[in-house]
Amino acid sequence: MTKPWRAAPKAALSSPLTLIVAAVTSLLACFLGTAAVLQASAAGGATVAYQTGITCPDSYGPVFGKGNIPVKDIPAITSAVRRHAPAHGFGTPVVGQYTNVLPGTQFNGDPHYKIRLGYRDQAGLDNLTLQQGTRAPGLWLGNVVADAEHIGVGAKPSIQGIGLPPVTGIYRDLLDPPPRWWCSQQSGAVVDRLANDPIDSIVFATDGKTFDDAVKAIGLRTMQYFHISFYEPAPTTLSGAEDLLQRSHDLVADVRADLTAQGLGSLVAADVPTFERSVQIARQAEDNVFVSILPLALISVLVGCAGLGTVALQWYQRRHAQLRLLSARGSGPAALGGLAVAELGLPILLGGAAGAAAARLLLRVYGPDGAPDPTAELRAGAVAAGTLLVSLALLALVVAVRVHREFELGRVRGKGNRVRLLGYFPWELATAGMAWLGWNRLTHYGTASRLGNPLPQVDPLALTYPVFVVLTVGLLTARLAWLALHASHRARFWSRPALQLAIRRLAGARAPVTGVLVIGTLAIGTLATGIGIARGQEEALDTKSAIFVGSNARLDTDSPIGMGDVAMPASLAGTSTVVGELTGTGSVVLVVDPATFTKGAAVDRVPGDVGELLRKIAQPDPRGTPVIRVGHTAKQTTELPDGLPDAVTVGDLPVFPMIGTSPGYVVSRTVLSHAQLDSVPKWSVLTSAPMAEATTALRAAGVFIPNRVSRESALDGLPFFVVSWTFSFVALLGAVLGVVAILALLVAVEVRRRQNALAGALVLRMGMRPRTLLASHLMELGALSGLAIVVGVVCGVSVAGLSVPRFDPATFLAPRSELPNPLPFVLTVLAIGVLVVGLAGWIAVRSVRTARTAELIRA
Repeated sequence: MTKPWRAAPKAALSSPLTLIVAAVTSLLACFLGTAAVLQASAAGGATVAYQTGITCPDSYGPVFGKGNIPVKDIPAITSAVRRHAPAHGFGTPVVGQYTNVLPGTQFNGDPHYKIRLGYRDQAGLDNLTLQQGTRAPGLWLGNVVADAEHIGVGAKPSIQGIGLPPVTGIYRDLLDPPPRWWCSQQSGAVVDRLANDPIDSIVFATDGKTFDDAVKAIGLRTMQYFHISFYEPAPTTLSGAEDLLQRSHDLVADVRADLTAQGLGSLVAADVPTFERSVQIARQAEDNVFVSILPLALISVLVGCAGLGTVALQWYQRRHAQLRLLSARGSGPAALGGLAVAELGLPILLGGAAGAAAARLLLRVYGPDGAPDPTAELRAGAVAAGTLLVSLALLALVVAVRVHREFELGRVRGKGNRVRLLGYFPWELATAGMAWLGWNRLTHYGTASRLGNPLPQVDPLALTYPVFVVLTVGLLTARLAWLALHASHRARFWSRPALQLAIRRLAGARAPVTGVLVIGTLAIGTLATGIGIARGQEEALDTKSAIFVGSNARLDTDSPIGMGDVAMPASLAGTSTVVGELTGTGSVVLVVDPATFTKGAAVDRVPGDVGELLRKIAQPDPRGTPVIRVGHTAKQTTELPDGLPDAVTVGDLPVFPMIGTSPGYVVSRTVLSHAQLDSVPKWSVLTSAPMAEATTALRAAGVFIPNRVSRESALDGLPFFVVSWTFSFVALLGAVLGVVAILALLVAVEVRRRQNALAGALVLRMGMRPRTLLASHLMELGALSGLAIVVGVVCGVSVAGLSVPRFDPATFLAPRSELPNPLPFVLTVLAIGVLVVGLAGWIAVRSVRTARTAELIRA
């Protein structure tokens, strides 16, 4: 009685199709379960990477600092930090000290210089560019003052007759924005010459002793800026960031307790202000993504398990005679359920392991560009193992229950009646109700981000709304198709035998046809929705930042460059333009240069022919000032500020760089007089060049720049990324369902191989040409696939188009999020559909050509 169980793995090879289906079903179920855990963890890792990118590199750990600290207390503070840091895993702290502005500093006999003495431990000199001199003990002077005043190496500065160490080096001034290593030291180490900073130079001491001696000689009692921090490696995972945060808090507590024991507890403010908030945001982002995709992940895993239950029923039907014999010889339901596990367990285990491995290896393909936590990888493995155990238990349970009912109780009819009743139940009404609830929840999505929360609020029901809509449409389409096929016996197209045969084959397999139709429609619709919303948010971030800034970078300047008194630097001439801004009448008025505006501004984000409209407003109009009207409202008047003639509209645009969708006008500088241009209070340079390159070029030209903004810093992109990460999982679910639909279609064709072979042989013997037979199969499969594609694409694109604006986390900033161009997706789906239909049709016709006579007789 043990032989069937021992021979079960080998016996499974008699039905390779069942093995393949079982393995693939297990693979997809484990893949989706594992991917959900990894996706959420990777979202946390990607958020950590995003936050570390916008945080100063020495702000990941603890920061000790205070303004105007007594000089005499600095040694106690630094020694306490250095004493406790190793116990918490931190290296040598970096101490930065900067004095008050020291007026009356003398160089070469001129006592009118204003300097600040500074010093920073460790690699301070390594992160300065030495132009002249050596690292010998002394002072390093900034090159701007040194070059302008001809101060060289060896100069001996003094303050009110008190000699300072000699100048041993000339370094290149740190300019705004400074290199990342100096990010946290900007207030002390940078001379902001673009904002007319009154300080002439920051003078760095080459070593701590030189700095201390100079401070002591001058007699300074307080240090204006005092800063202790650590340059720790940037964490790459959320768990690593949380560990670093905890160690930082522990170090702060120990240092504070040490200083309190010395009576200095309130002397220094110690905190991890920036990165603590970053870790909280990363944790929230991970939780948001996990909660958002959890319902879909559970549904997909349950569907996979249900698929394995279907595999169990197919195996039971195929092994029915053997199971009856074994039951008659005394084997119980549990033993026969174990036989199913023995036969199909290995492919299920191998498929599940492959699915879990694929989910980890392909994480960067379908998920965020972040590293998952090691604990998350363990949880993902546990989810895959749990899915496999449930799958195997379900396989054994389904077989055992069927054996018990049929062989021990002798009842099998009731089940068919219940299944038939389940088919009559209006499931589409239930899913439509869930979709309606989700749509109502979408109204409040993103409210939290408008109230200061960097991430939108999470509502899993709102996030599953698109999937429920697609599922409702798929179920409704399947029900209509079922009814149509049920009534298809009335169709009479015998004048076109290929079409008539295709209809009869579809009617003869209503259950597989409607199943494939539901899965295919859900797959395509879900894929379209996920891709549309995810890419819509990414493009919305690009568009909003480009319109808000006006280009890649916007640098506010003074009137000389706006009036043309200072020429645009040659390196920016081909990528930049100058824009003036006027307000005062309720409408924003931009003064642009038609010749260069399209080169420097983000006109590619504006619908319409901007170049043609610019050419029109460049021509004077005797009726008034020719303008492009933007964001027109009924309250918008034609009055322009500063005595300009009333506006004469030559064209309308819904959105424009810098103006957005607010009411405004665009005026050409060529129609304004010199006096009118001189009255423009604000000028800006819009450039598609990088911010650093533009800043350097304008600084070299002597242009004053009080404010700057770039697309990278204009908006917080994290809320957009969280929505994109969430719906990338929806797209992944659609892709997996697409694979299932394709496999189901091919398997359905292969299962009907004998039937197709017999029917095909008969019609060929009756005179039908092979070409017509192929056309008949292509009609059958093409109708099924075409219906799924059309309904899925129309539904998915429509739902995505309605959802993208509602998922916009920054609705306060124009323009609203829009659906990206769906044409590439539609063409890709059509191409794949044609290939699948062609392959399935070839398989069906091939079964006719390769069928043997004995096989036809048995069929």
